[in-house]
Amino acid sequence: MTPAPRLGGALTALVTPFAAGGTRLDERALGDLVAWQVAQGTEGLVVGGATGEGPTLTEAERGLALRVVLEAARGRVPVIAATGGPCTRTAIARTRAAAEAGAAAALSVTPYYNRPTQEGLVRHYAAIAAAVDLPLLVHVAPARTGIDCLPDTLARLAALPGIAGFVDGTGDLARPPTVGRAAGPDLLRLSGDDATAAAHAMLGGQGCVSAVANLVPGACAALQRAARAGDFARARALQAGLMPLIAALSRETDPGPVKLALALLRPGLAPDLRLPLVRPRPETEAALAAALAVLDPVAAAA
Repeated sequence: MTPAPRLGGALTALVTPFAAGGTRLDERALGDLVAWQVAQGTEGLVVGGATGEGPTLTEAERGLALRVVLEAARGRVPVIAATGGPCTRTAIARTRAAAEAGAAAALSVTPYYNRPTQEGLVRHYAAIAAAVDLPLLVHVAPARTGIDCLPDTLARLAALPGIAGFVDGTGDLARPPTVGRAAGPDLLRLSGDDATAAAHAMLGGQGCVSAVANLVPGACAALQRAARAGDFARARALQAGLMPLIAALSRETDPGPVKLALALLRPGLAPDLRLPLVRPRPETEAALAAALAVLDPVAAAA
């Protein structure tokens, strides 16, 4: 197994900018977004996940988005490719393509819709890890997939070569210590829930795959640095400053609100989505604008 790069800290779950009403990727906007993210201090980038509208991307678009991000990042931060799906063979093919492109790791969500048993999950991830020499992060997001990956299952997965860690999108703060006890200290434990990022870190988590980091990468990185340094008061203060924006982003399905907020912050980036996602309602846009108006104190605190 290739040695894993340093993964963790503030990892931005990148949006995928579209042009021409969502009919094609906006490569320039994506490259510019990556350059800004790196300059602002993000500690890693995730490409093609739920926030990146991965389910609506063709396989060719997945590859293109990853190449654009890798080229723009220029090795300054790890780039993680979201390669999961409900079909194990497809997940293997995507993970192999990510490894060949130069991704630092792969993020693989639990197989949605067909909802395998816990034994099926173990075999699914074992097959991917055995087929591809790339660190693999298991993404647990029951609200999106309809299936959980339980701590005992994660402990079994942690024993497999190639499984580097997992991303917990449940927001359940009992998970970090429970999984730590079950799986041991070597399994990387990341949050996938912005609202509990600081608390997750204070309970032994090692970072967050964050949607809000599209908008405030510096503040998210500062929060994770503070938690790593044991400065929990600062981490809590940064979390509190981000909560109005996180609440506004949570009013409708991700990534509609975060794309709209990015367009308000960065006029060169269009808020275009692909069906079945649609532009957020006017009241959500108003809530986003109000939350963005109080971002300066958060940025200054970072």
